Amino acid sequence: MVYFIGAGPGDPELLTLKGYNALKSCQVVIYAGSLVNPEILNFADKSAKVFDSSKMTLEEILSIIKQYRDENIARLHTGDPSLFGAINEQIEFLEKEGIPYKIIPGVSSMFAGAASLKRELTIPDITQTVIITRYGKRTFVPEDLEELSKHNATMVLFLSIKYLKKIVDILKRNYPNNTPISIVYKASWKDEKIVSGTLEDIVEKAGDIESTALIYVGHFLEDIKTRSKLYDKTFSHMFRKAEYEDSSSFDD
Repeated sequence: MVYFIGAGPGDPELLTLKGYNALKSCQVVIYAGSLVNPEILNFADKSAKVFDSSKMTLEEILSIIKQYRDENIARLHTGDPSLFGAINEQIEFLEKEGIPYKIIPGVSSMFAGAASLKRELTIPDITQTVIITRYGKRTFVPEDLEELSKHNATMVLFLSIKYLKKIVDILKRNYPNNTPISIVYKASWKDEKIVSGTLEDIVEKAGDIESTALIYVGHFLEDIKTRSKLYDKTFSHMFRKAEYEDSSSFDD
């Protein structure tokens, strides 16, 4: 059995309990050493065979899986495997070979970064949409960043910090120049760093951050005082009836 385990954003305590239990049960561990915190390996069985996939090709990874197909294999991916996890090609191989697998979700770095920023990504009357994307350079991106920016919604960019200036130039075509933007480097790690500014000054402020960082764009980053309907006493839902003022107290 192959377990695709979301290892979380970096902080070992953000590994899920289900992920922890699956990792403990595996005799083989393949982890992305360039991104997964090595401290998480301490949760694995001491006798487990451990392989760092950061310098491997897909074929080399699949060769290890095939070699140990009769054992439990932990395939540790950073964050959540469903976001830029490159698991699709591995799943294709497993299904072709008849090797069973399970996917265990993890805490995405996107949410760890939002927690560090102490912000909610969706705010009533401001935005109810989160656009998750990346800047296309070596990897083709079918969606157009300029088109996406027309929504002025909350935007989170993965794998793109190296192209910050180009990204900002594109975003300025639709977002106002004073739109807040934050960069979270190594969200939840001990050496996490946050740089905040606007589209006007963020490139200069970012300095030499060129990897392992997320870009957050949008007015959700501002100190906005709004209330959702969820806990509004005049709002009904299946668990609570709305409270209304007694209209009889008003004159006709």
